[in-house]
Amino acid sequence: MIKIRILEDDFDAGSEISQLAGLGGGAVASFVGQVRGDGSLSALELEHYPAMTEKALRKIADSADQKWDLHGVTVIHRIGRLQLGEQIVLACTCSDHRQAAIEACSYIMDQLKTVAPFWKKEIMQDGTENWVEERQSDIDAASSWDH
Repeated sequence: MIKIRILEDDFDAGSEISQLAGLGGGAVASFVGQVRGDGSLSALELEHYPAMTEKALRKIADSADQKWDLHGVTVIHRIGRLQLGEQIVLACTCSDHRQAAIEACSYIMDQLKTVAPFWKKEIMQDGTENWVEERQSDIDAASSWDH
């Protein structure tokens, strides 16, 4: 089972994790990303191109499912204006074994940071806005799975 959702509204991470746990695997791994309060950041605004984004998220989830023996994958990503502390993303995997679930979850997050077509804009407390550039550390993390 692969579940992909792109939402403006918040999600219930506990409910999503419980749904995957109900698939009967012995391990569920999850990651919830939040808007962090870096210095003078006031909010984060995420934009996307719907047709491209859902296709890219599905491709990432399918790839994880092929690399590891998974019972299920859930990927939820929010768009729109998000305030400090709000949830941005949930990556969750279910497998018979801990290592597969954890590695697949980590892989999904690394791919989301570099492959998924989201554009992030930081809105600062002084009203200035900055588009977030891709970081070399994210590129390196994503490419490490190719070996």
